Amino acid sequence: MLVLVIKLVLDQPAAAPDRYLLSIAPAPVCSNRSVIVDQLTAFGAAAVAAMLVCYALEWRSSWFVLAFGGACVASAVYGFLVGAWPFGVVESIWSLVALRRWWKRRRRDSLKFPPL
Repeated sequence: MLVLVIKLVLDQPAAAPDRYLLSIAPAPVCSNRSVIVDQLTAFGAAAVAAMLVCYALEWRSSWFVLAFGGACVASAVYGFLVGAWPFGVVESIWSLVALRRWWKRRRRDSLKFPPL
């Protein structure tokens, strides 16, 4: 496809119409050179960061396993909102796996340390 477009551009005379020319718009740049992040991207980044932190701390408490499942749900919501439905499906499955792991770990911990 690119070869065809380039061939069309090169084969045209000097007074060729602009419809054959490639135009690549430069990326928008903020005047103060700061990175522009919309709310949806910030939500997705926070969800994935929460997943990472909770996964690293799962050994401390079963509540981190549950929090990991909640972060997976948030990541799934983000995936569906941005249109990356395979990512949303995978994260939904991970949230169910985390919920099951939390349930089993709570049962195991309650049997290990019975109430007084």
